[in-house]
Amino acid sequence: MRRRPGGVPSVRAPARDWPGAPGCRRGARFLIDAQSCRPARDNYPCFSSRGSCLEWIMAHRAELARNAPEAAVAPVSLAKWLLGLA
Repeated sequence: MRRRPGGVPSVRAPARDWPGAPGCRRGARFLIDAQSCRPARDNYPCFSSRGSCLEWIMAHRAELARNAPEAAVAPVSLAKWLLGLA
């Protein structure tokens, strides 16, 4: 049985010039910064399982809703995200 990699929390900008990342285009992809819970491209938490990533997202949902408004934060494979597949 093949083990699925864990994940990192990611988000896509729902609109152009989104308040979570001013100046971005619609659909821009970001990871979530571990300390500030803001969209970023570095300092992201990496988890060993999808479940632990989801737990982190749920534990920080208030900060994520405030810092990434109107966007769905979801766990993705880091390898797929880096290749632009997620």
